[in-house]
Amino acid sequence: MNMNKKISMRLITLVLCLFMSWSGIAQSAGQPNLDMDALLKEITAGRLKDRKVNEQRIREFTRNKADQKQKLAEAKALQAKLEAISEQRELQFENNEKEIGDLQERLNERLGSLKELFGVLQQVALDAQGQFANSITHLEYPKRIEELNNFAVKMGQATELPSIREIEQLWFELQREMTETSKIVVIKHPVVTVNGDQVEKNVTRVGAFNLIADGKYLELVTETGRLVEYSKQPERYLNGVNDLESSDSGMVSFTIDPTRGQLISLLGNVPDLRERVEQGGIIGYLILSLGFVVVLIAIYRYIMLTIIAGRIKKQIENPSKATDNPMGRLLKIYKTYENADLDSLQLKLAEGVLRETPAITRGLSFIKITAALAPLMGLLGTVTGMIITFQAITLFGAGDPKLMAGGISQALVTTVLGLTVAIPTLMLHNILYTRSKRITDVLEQEAVAIIANQAEQLQKR
Repeated sequence: MNMNKKISMRLITLVLCLFMSWSGIAQSAGQPNLDMDALLKEITAGRLKDRKVNEQRIREFTRNKADQKQKLAEAKALQAKLEAISEQRELQFENNEKEIGDLQERLNERLGSLKELFGVLQQVALDAQGQFANSITHLEYPKRIEELNNFAVKMGQATELPSIREIEQLWFELQREMTETSKIVVIKHPVVTVNGDQVEKNVTRVGAFNLIADGKYLELVTETGRLVEYSKQPERYLNGVNDLESSDSGMVSFTIDPTRGQLISLLGNVPDLRERVEQGGIIGYLILSLGFVVVLIAIYRYIMLTIIAGRIKKQIENPSKATDNPMGRLLKIYKTYENADLDSLQLKLAEGVLRETPAITRGLSFIKITAALAPLMGLLGTVTGMIITFQAITLFGAGDPKLMAGGISQALVTTVLGLTVAIPTLMLHNILYTRSKRITDVLEQEAVAIIANQAEQLQKR
């Protein structure tokens, strides 16, 4: 009731304020004042109306309060019911856990040694799966990987006994892999060429070892399942590949890679002679150029010495007619100073031999120097290669050997090239020196013979 009084007083105050405002506006407009009794009646009527509204609200609030109490009681009853169900379920869960434990223990007792069988089957299935995934027969039988994986998972759980069919299937896959190892099969399969094009080709599978197509070895990329041509083929083994592809029956010589492609890849990456030389760099080319020049000079000098030796031999056989050769020139000196004393003749002939010696030994000094220079140039290449290697280590560290391979290759290749040029050069020098020495010895012997012959003639006189 106090609340109703407060509300009524506020309404009366609001009405009076509105009335005074309206009265002021009316007076300013020149209108007459309202009757105070009529205003009081309107206020009283408004108070009665507000009282009825407030009483209606109070009744509704009281009725709703009862409803809320009823809903609260219902919620508490539902909570109690659910708590009872939860306790019952927890008890049931504990009983189920205990029962499961008992059943698991009974299962383990009954399985006994079968658990070891499950472990063996799982291990064999996993090993076979890994082997088949890397085998080239996977191209023809791709579904067996998934089957073996499902079987291994089933054996790992050990909740269900394997069927006879599943065990026989595992045995069958192992036996089929061994059987396919002895077969040569031709299948159609896309092949990625060296240029990056994918072409459908007739692929020959040689057991479980190698794949070949169009005279080339192929590599199976297990991650993608694609067949790719090796970027570099082992040239000396490709004849057997061509023979096998062109043959329909009979015995064919073919090189099998037991590592299933690893050796083929390694042999293909072995650099040939041209690549070896390229690894030597500029110094390697200089060494080879020097060796080539030495070979040309040695061949030319050997031919010239052979010609000179033949002419000297003919001149000795026919001394009456002096021709244009070292021996003929000595004979001309003898005829010129035939009447001179022996000492003068001996000096003139010795001078003639000395004059002929440089022409005979021409080029030998260059060959000899080259024999000593080639190893020094190889040593220079070795030092240069080691400098490159240490620079790579300084920049990138020693973690990746491939970064150092270039400098080491240059160091070793130049050393080999230097020795390769030096050793034959020494042999050529020795051959040419022996040949020229034999010719000069013949000239000296003939000069001495001429002097001896002249001395005999002087004595006879």
